[in-house]
This record gives sequence, C-alpha cells and structure tokens, in this order.
Amino acid sequence: MLLLASASPARRRLLEQAAIPHRVQISGVDEESIQDLDPIELVMRLAQAKAFAVRSQLKDDDIAAVLGCDSLFVFAGQVYGKPADSAQAVERWRGMRGSWGELHTGHCLMSARCTDPQQPRMACVTTRVLFSDVSDQEIADYVASGEPLRCAGGFALEGLGGSFVERLDGCYSNVIGLSLPLLRGWLAQI
Repeated sequence: MLLLASASPARRRLLEQAAIPHRVQISGVDEESIQDLDPIELVMRLAQAKAFAVRSQLKDDDIAAVLGCDSLFVFAGQVYGKPADSAQAVERWRGMRGSWGELHTGHCLMSARCTDPQQPRMACVTTRVLFSDVSDQEIADYVASGEPLRCAGGFALEGLGGSFVERLDGCYSNVIGLSLPLLRGWLAQI
C-alpha cells in the first residue's frame, strides 16, 4: 500500500482512478519555510520534505512506500500560487489567456522500510499548458465559480477550468497533481 503525504483531494482522486491502493497522511510541512529556490528545486525540496516527514512517523506495517508531491505553476517567469482574491484571479487570467504556462510537480517516493538502494526516487515532471483566448466575460464567470481561488495557478484542469485549456505538452495527470506514468514505473520497481 502507498501512503500519500498530501492533503490534495485531486491527488487522492488520481490514485483512486488509477486503482492504486493508498492511504493519506498529511505531512504538516511548513511550505513557507522553504523559499528562495527556483521553481523546480522548490517543488523537489518540498516533495522530499513531505515524504520524509510522513515516513518518520510511520507505524503501519502494510505500507510499502511513501509518496510526497508538490506542484507550482509558472507563468512568464512568475510563480503563481493560489490567487489571493477574485481581483487577482481575473488579472492573472487576462494575462494567461492565449499563452503558455508551465506546471512543475516534484515527486519523491521512498520505501517505507529503507531497504531500497535507490532511495529516494525523485523527479520533477513539467507540463506546458496553453490557455484558450477566453473573453473577459468567461473569465468573470469562471472566477465567480470560486474554483480558481482554490488552485495553484488559478485553474483546475479536472474542473471547470479544463474547458479553458487549449493544449497540453506533457503529462495530463501531472497538471492535476502527480504524474501517474512516473509513479507506475516507480511502483513496478519496488
């Protein structure tokens, strides 16, 4: 069984849809304490910190591995976390429409028993996202739904925001929260 070190409902849904047996334990890592790194380094460091924090508290013998993940959206060289408010979400969407951004997800998979010589397995998966050239009214309606205020980058591919994504270059599931192809490959090795 996999132990997911994440509070993300989207990551849980991905594992459920992929029929990967798992449980969830929130890491409690203070994400704000790790700063001043480039986006790829930051998601890697946070994913590792989450996996280590949860593994250090592990008491359950049926857990085979612990997975920590962290995602950041980058647009025009700026990291976009969750918008602070509706006005910021509208402003960001006006800038993003018709343009490309990048979603980086750091992954850290650790054996629960530290017996794997390739410990820990770490990777960052990057997916490029092309946004549709949406109208001001579409942006206003989307922001009014509240969805963009709950998501890094201000959009949810698996939600209403999916209709505003014109194209992806890379892994679909990565944009939702973790790369299932990467994880399946790793799980096959342990």
